[in-house]
Amino acid sequence: MITGLDLFAALHRIVRDATDSLPGTRRGSLLIREGDRLIYRAAVGLESLLSGPLPIPSDAGPASAVSRLDPGDGARAVAAAAWYREHLPGAVALDWLPADAVVVLAPVRMRGRPVGALAVEQPAAEPLSDERRARLMALAGGAGAALERRELYDDKARSAHENRVLEEVLNAVASQASPQELVEIVSRGIKSVQLRPQWSAVELALVEDDACGASPASERGAGGELRVYRAPRRAPVAYWNNLREGALVAGRALGVGVIHRCGSAGGEGGQSALIDEGVRRGVSGIAVAPADAAALEPAIRRAAEAGIPVITFDTPPADGSRALAYVGTDNVAAGRLAGETMARLLPDGGVVGAQVSSLRAMNGRDRVAGFGAAASGKSIAMRSPLESHYDTSAAMQLALGALREGGLSGAFGACAENGPAWGTAARALGRAGDLKIVAFDLIPETMAMLREGTIHAAVVQREHEMGYRAVELLHDMVSRGVEAALAELPAPGQAEDRRLPRFIDTGVDLVTLESTPWSRPLSEHLTLETSRKSASRRRGGAAVDRSRELLVISLDADEQGLVEGRARLERESLVGRVLSAGRSVVIDTLAGEHDLWPDVVAARRKGSRTRAGVPLLARGRALGVLVLDSERRAACSPEDLELIERIADTLAVALENAQLLRRVTERTEELEQANRRQAALLSTIHELSSPVVPVARQILVMPIVGAMDSQRSGRFLESMLREISERRARVVLIDVTGMAAVDAAAADHLMTAARAAGLLGAEVVLVGIAPAAARLMVEQGLDLGGVVARSTLELGFAYALSKTDGRLVYGGSPRAARS
Repeated sequence: MITGLDLFAALHRIVRDATDSLPGTRRGSLLIREGDRLIYRAAVGLESLLSGPLPIPSDAGPASAVSRLDPGDGARAVAAAAWYREHLPGAVALDWLPADAVVVLAPVRMRGRPVGALAVEQPAAEPLSDERRARLMALAGGAGAALERRELYDDKARSAHENRVLEEVLNAVASQASPQELVEIVSRGIKSVQLRPQWSAVELALVEDDACGASPASERGAGGELRVYRAPRRAPVAYWNNLREGALVAGRALGVGVIHRCGSAGGEGGQSALIDEGVRRGVSGIAVAPADAAALEPAIRRAAEAGIPVITFDTPPADGSRALAYVGTDNVAAGRLAGETMARLLPDGGVVGAQVSSLRAMNGRDRVAGFGAAASGKSIAMRSPLESHYDTSAAMQLALGALREGGLSGAFGACAENGPAWGTAARALGRAGDLKIVAFDLIPETMAMLREGTIHAAVVQREHEMGYRAVELLHDMVSRGVEAALAELPAPGQAEDRRLPRFIDTGVDLVTLESTPWSRPLSEHLTLETSRKSASRRRGGAAVDRSRELLVISLDADEQGLVEGRARLERESLVGRVLSAGRSVVIDTLAGEHDLWPDVVAARRKGSRTRAGVPLLARGRALGVLVLDSERRAACSPEDLELIERIADTLAVALENAQLLRRVTERTEELEQANRRQAALLSTIHELSSPVVPVARQILVMPIVGAMDSQRSGRFLESMLREISERRARVVLIDVTGMAAVDAAAADHLMTAARAAGLLGAEVVLVGIAPAAARLMVEQGLDLGGVVARSTLELGFAYALSKTDGRLVYGGSPRAARS
């Protein structure tokens, strides 16, 4: 069976077999329709005609020539000179060709439709025997079958990745992500879902007014304000984004605050400085991915001396480190897996080039060592590894230099940017597919090259799980203690040259385009990765304890971040046209009709050749526009636009939910403020309706105005008992003159107050009982249980004075006063 892993080799072998099937034939090729162009997918013997190897895949002319290539139901011959003139113009010295040389064409079909031809040069126009004709047709059929399988697996991978992108957007909706986070997710997803990444920039333009989305799309015009979010032209490293997401998901699930920072090996803003900042802030724990483990050790020791537990992830700590544990990949084992994979790709052996981001990083050294150990003894020789120092441009130049030296049969990329660097160099030198490449990590460029056959396999870390487990371990240390948490981890191991820390191995996956007995297909891996992320998000959630904060420090990939700004909504612009039309618009930036559109002119200056705008519609209302730029002309196919529109629809739901949440939050805050004001007013009213008035030493007066219900009775009783205690009162005059009614319930509340006051040594006296209230109490048989009552406050005050050894002096003669 021809697998996607060996697609290039299989097609090359088909062309080789075809040239061997015809007498005197030395040159052949396979041309396939891809979009609006014919593309060489394999070629044999053409190097002698060209100045160098024919790049594969390579342009061979417009797709309209497919009909001229189609020989019908069988093979047919065309003049070689005319054929080379049309499909390799200027590359072949026609004088070299025999006058009667022909190119025999056999149709290549996919699902019954012609998509190209298997072309084999024959020195003379000799009739083909039935056997050779059948052989040629069978080989062409094999090419079509291989391409069909490739297309099927590519569709599965694309579908799986589309689902992953849509799920990430939906998860962002559920987690109430900000517009900045949403545009990063969308930018990363759109760029990685294509077979060949072609969108160089992604932009989100949101209508900036209080009525955002309040008017139909067709009514949007000029004059409004836009809030614009621009993703960097090169997407941030997906590996670190996944790791960060895993850490943040763990923080939400465990109810602990997670601070994520990125830092380089040293200098201002470096990882050491970030650790010291965390120590000053008093974080509860630190997890760091060391760019240079040895250089970082002094900062780790300072944190440990401050009583803060430190662990590393992605990269093990230095030998003898104060870091308590390592969470991540067993890099030696992962390197061995890469070496075993290369041995399968090169069964006859060969020389392999290796490239690593930095040999100072322990993970890179371990992977290279593991690769070399697995490859040794299998006729595979590995050259000394090249260091790219985390620079993608330098990585590609190093790969180009190594390939130009010659002699390489394979290449190993030990870090994320190294595999695509080998792939790009192989494309440029016509060795795509021929050079066997094993990469590390599954960034968008690696996925695209896997799907086109330039990269053959990738060892993929589980970085989302790595971030989650790092935060989980730190939380366990903080909650249960360091010793208890470490006791559950495997005992420290011993490598050849150093002692290993306690270690949580998060594992790796080996990914190829199609399934093999020793790898997982790309489509299945993407589906599994989505399931893993969803499972971690479903692990529950807890209220975040801000008193415990964990600091997670990743590696600074030296990428330009998201740019946020404002712009005026112009009618004569892509955004203006999309909003007014309420539908997607795709334009060629070089077309003269757009010369007066300032945004298009600006994009053209930055290299954009295709600019697409997709409206963000929520229930028929425009919230904004998703804008994409490509450096290729005609870059947006109908299938691409359909995918982008699906993502935009999901994004619109997210943005509408965010707006609704903001409005609900603002309304809730307004209601809470109103409730607080109302509560304060009610408290004032309650205080005024049941005031406590000290009128003399050890005598209190408490008038009651209105009804006495159970709620008010409780406040009344609390206030009375507090004042009795604080003022050491002996008599409390409860004035019921303003009381609405003295019924059974009210009488019971008054009796409760009297008994409670008695327990504190004070006596309650009821004053101000009106005649009508007295008659009603008698008719209802209400008994005040011996509580003293006086008809007026004055008489009650006199009684209170008598209980406190005081006197009340009335007007009249002194004698009357003394009597």
